[in-house]
Amino acid sequence: MEEDGVLFQRPASKYENLSSRFLLKERNFQRQYAHLYSERLKVMFPLLRDAAKKKWGNKVNLKKLFEMTSGEKCCVIGTLFKRMELKPNILKEISKDLNLVPQPPRRKYVSDSDELILEDDLQRIVLVGDIDVHKSITGVVVAVYGQERDDGKFEVDDYCLTYLPTQAPAAPLEEDRYIVLMSGLGIGEEGHHLMNLQLLVDLITGQLGTAEEQEKFSKVIRVIVAGNSLSPETQQKDILNTAKYLTRKTKASTVDAVRGLDDILVQLASSVPVDVMPGEYDPGHSCLPQQPLHKCMFPQATIYPTMHSVTNPYEASIDGIRILGTSGQNVTDIFHFTSFEDHMEILETTLKAGHLAPTAPDTLSCYPYYDKDPLIISDCPTIYFAGNQPKFQSRLWKGDSEQQVLLVTIPKFIDTQACVMVNLRTLDCQPLSSQLT
Repeated sequence: MEEDGVLFQRPASKYENLSSRFLLKERNFQRQYAHLYSERLKVMFPLLRDAAKKKWGNKVNLKKLFEMTSGEKCCVIGTLFKRMELKPNILKEISKDLNLVPQPPRRKYVSDSDELILEDDLQRIVLVGDIDVHKSITGVVVAVYGQERDDGKFEVDDYCLTYLPTQAPAAPLEEDRYIVLMSGLGIGEEGHHLMNLQLLVDLITGQLGTAEEQEKFSKVIRVIVAGNSLSPETQQKDILNTAKYLTRKTKASTVDAVRGLDDILVQLASSVPVDVMPGEYDPGHSCLPQQPLHKCMFPQATIYPTMHSVTNPYEASIDGIRILGTSGQNVTDIFHFTSFEDHMEILETTLKAGHLAPTAPDTLSCYPYYDKDPLIISDCPTIYFAGNQPKFQSRLWKGDSEQQVLLVTIPKFIDTQACVMVNLRTLDCQPLSSQLT
């Protein structure tokens, strides 16, 4: 970057990709998802046991469901499941073929008839009492304290979630260094041009701005694109039901959109390291964890070693700062199946629950793992983000073991013309807008 003869050098940074557990080493979709739930409970049981003893004392009466007796106060650890009448099911997918009236899509699928159930490795029991059914999340492993009633239901007096592991100390940075988080570029959407996105790219690469702005942006050491780089309009869902002779000379709408994305990424990668995560509308596998987009999609950008196609979820260490995040499907899915209205509150709840996507595989598709659950948060991050959210929000969450985690919701760029700039030294977080006025 150079302004009036002044040259700004972008500083080097230490980087380590920590997402290897999200890479699929095999693709076997013949397994049952019961193994995934079983492994989740197995891994988190000792963590919940310690959390229960810390909250209710070392002498807390910890029992399995089959060991309970009516009226006896005890603590039980298990996985939550919500029975919801309005939850979509497989009938919705086949209703068109059978000429049935499909279930209309809803903003929320909660209702007063929802029922909360706790499952361990042998039994299940209905939960009532001091626990909010509508804010409970299917797939979360919890410890509940109370007693079994005469009608066979469990009266909850209190409950607790897991405790996050202690945070690995990071060496303090001597000067400001920034990362840019963006999502929802929506390339290929009809009626939207790329001028605002190009302005943002020019700012980051030092092609625009005053000397002070160029000096600040020269300290951006990484850009993370958190999914949905393409617009949902590029998905041609009816193509499978169209005769081949009608589509023989038709070019897929994703072709031009991917080419446009490559044009943007090559400009960024020529100046700063870039990590590209897949999202719901990007041309890749839809099951979590989503695998990296193939490099053949970006023939220009992949020439540079600074261009990285990564998984969703994504975890990395940048100058000793541990960063963990998703393209936002986990937060959006929980929003639909709970009464939460604040997306930041959902993101914080997943952190405290110790799981990136607890609703997977119930309402969010994921790979049927057999002997592990890679979506469990095993190391406490310093920055935890979710992409493709309605608006920018940030919050510094503090844990019981002096953990400090910066929570960030990244807005959709196509709707807000904004991304997020995070100072790794101070964890100060600000939106960065490139909207034309």
